[in-house]
Amino acid sequence: MAKEDIAKLMKQQDKIRNIAIAAHIDHGKTTFSDNLLAGAGMLSEETAGKQRALDFHEDEASRGITIDSASVSMIHKIKGDDYLINLIDTPGHVDFGGDVTRAMRAVDGCIVLCCAVEGVMPQTETVLRQALKELVKPILFINKVDRLIKEVKLTPQAMEQKFISIIEHVNELIENIAPEGYKEKWKVGVGEGSVAFGSAFHNWALSFPYMKEKGLTFKDVIDAYENDDHKGLAKKAPLHDVVLEMCIKHHPNPIDAQKYRIPKIWHGDLDSEIGKSLINCDAKGDPVFVPIKIVVDKHAGEVACGRLFSGTIKQGDEVYMNLAKRNVRVQQVSVYKGAQRIIVDEVSAGNIIGIVGLKDVFTGETVSKEPMEPLEAIKHLFEPVVTKSIEAKKAADLPKLVEVLKQVAKEDPSIKIEINEQTGESLMSGMGELHLEIIEDRIKSEKGLDVQTSAPIIVYRETVGKESPSVEGRSPNKHNSFYMTVEPLEENIYEAIKNGELREGRIKKKNKEIAEILAGLGWDGDAVRNIRDVYKGNVFMDETRGEVHIGEVIEMVLNAFEMVMDAGPLAREPCMKMKVSLIDIKLHEDAIHRGPAQVYPAVREAITGAFKKANSSLLEPLQIHVIEMPDKFLGAITKLVGGKRGQIIEVKQEGTNAQMKSKIPVAEMLGWSNDLRSATEGRGTSSILEQEFEKVPMSLQPDVIRKIRDRKGLAENQ
Repeated sequence: MAKEDIAKLMKQQDKIRNIAIAAHIDHGKTTFSDNLLAGAGMLSEETAGKQRALDFHEDEASRGITIDSASVSMIHKIKGDDYLINLIDTPGHVDFGGDVTRAMRAVDGCIVLCCAVEGVMPQTETVLRQALKELVKPILFINKVDRLIKEVKLTPQAMEQKFISIIEHVNELIENIAPEGYKEKWKVGVGEGSVAFGSAFHNWALSFPYMKEKGLTFKDVIDAYENDDHKGLAKKAPLHDVVLEMCIKHHPNPIDAQKYRIPKIWHGDLDSEIGKSLINCDAKGDPVFVPIKIVVDKHAGEVACGRLFSGTIKQGDEVYMNLAKRNVRVQQVSVYKGAQRIIVDEVSAGNIIGIVGLKDVFTGETVSKEPMEPLEAIKHLFEPVVTKSIEAKKAADLPKLVEVLKQVAKEDPSIKIEINEQTGESLMSGMGELHLEIIEDRIKSEKGLDVQTSAPIIVYRETVGKESPSVEGRSPNKHNSFYMTVEPLEENIYEAIKNGELREGRIKKKNKEIAEILAGLGWDGDAVRNIRDVYKGNVFMDETRGEVHIGEVIEMVLNAFEMVMDAGPLAREPCMKMKVSLIDIKLHEDAIHRGPAQVYPAVREAITGAFKKANSSLLEPLQIHVIEMPDKFLGAITKLVGGKRGQIIEVKQEGTNAQMKSKIPVAEMLGWSNDLRSATEGRGTSSILEQEFEKVPMSLQPDVIRKIRDRKGLAENQ
């Protein structure tokens, strides 16, 4: 595959397909992508399926799981035409779900892999949800069919039933999750060829159109295994041919995809020059690039890998980073071949590329020629709920630790880092214990820094249970008063913020789009007009009437509101599901007496006072887990879940296997994988399906608050 061929195809947008592979953990994604690489002549056919070429971190190979998404560009010939396939292999383990979310921003289609024996699993549902949220079109590949034949020994009829039930399950999920207008359109079906099945380990696949074209039947598959000739089957129906043909036929090219994806992920003016350029994926327009992954290359520095949505970028171009608000110069443009980068002269819209030179760039940044409305922030399905404090073992390494942590936050944006340069203590929050453990290992092995971490800390949330009376907060100079109330935020409004329908951020007066959404959710005209800020699952309302100077202080009031929402009154934990209203203000005539030093303490006092009179409580994170095990361990698991304050939601049994859905507080989940292993003799698996917050039981609440306050060094009445 020559560099020139790729460069030529990158300009033919109708011949480009940007796709991701997504699935539950251990359903065979990396083995599957090996096959596709072999088909493009980048791996020998002998090692395909065993090499795990896209797991190029040492810890991925040793743990046998994919931790980072990896991208690769390859050329595939179909019916005499060359196509450029930009492929991203994503992780399946829930702790690395953030990588899947980010990968979906860069692609237009995804291949959902599903194990023929295990069927649709919780993580399959999660990755489908992530794809459909970004309007990425799914197709289905049922993997590990060899296991149905050799281990489960199913008859052809029984196998057909198994496939039908998996396809129906996937379609039911699409029906439930897909946005309006795509529910029917994007269902997968055997007849039209948007479903294929096969074995990535044995390098073969079949789809209905391919079987018709080549005269193959299901009997050929069973015969091949009876005669121990799966290699012959792989020659007749190579996996890469069948799957890539399916992608080219069923996945859109960037021009078609951006017509419906851009209005979903960009909220600027679609009739403007840049809007038209984005919708048409116009290579002649101004460039717009969104990085989804930052990799630190020891020779080149930071490489931002992402999607170019419009325009053309070449070395030496000056571009503008919209969130960082600064200009930078592009030093290098490249395409990916797994762990290798191939440097090219220029790249046009619709491709997945790497750019060097975007100093201190973050994933989700919008890089363009001129300042513009950035693309929507990439929102993760789950928030980080487990935190550890991390410090360098040697005091002299503190500056290096700060650098390394900044780098980690870039490479994996689903890790949240808070650095306290004064005390030298830094906090690292992630999706779960495994997530933090892997980051810690990488800091030690790849970044060569000796660190130590604390026991995991759980991040709680604070909220209120009823509406408070109006409470006055007075400024230190006693010249200004703010009257505030707080009350619980309506559930449907909170859900709309959570799923991205209602965008976070400060709201200028007369925002038509937000007014329509809120009216649709049942708010009346007054409430819609008063909303000023949507911040981390909370909203701020300005209900004052005819105040002359409100415009001069409102930004300061919002800053103070956001500070309290970041660290609530009970235990300085973040607040959620709250509606804070400014009812009335009395301000000093002279602006000099109402600066930030007066406004911040007054607003904080008013919100804190109202909070305490509104039945305030602490919420704890809970995870809904699906636990699978042989049925003889049901009793042991029931006991284990009960001992962790867990609630059992449902139990299903099929043959000798059992599946339990339960809701367990994250505070009780520490050491969960070891407990599960010992309770099931190593044969139980568990995967997270959902994450939510519930009130801490009243009997435990004072104790939990005291412990958090002690840990943070807060005095009794602070």
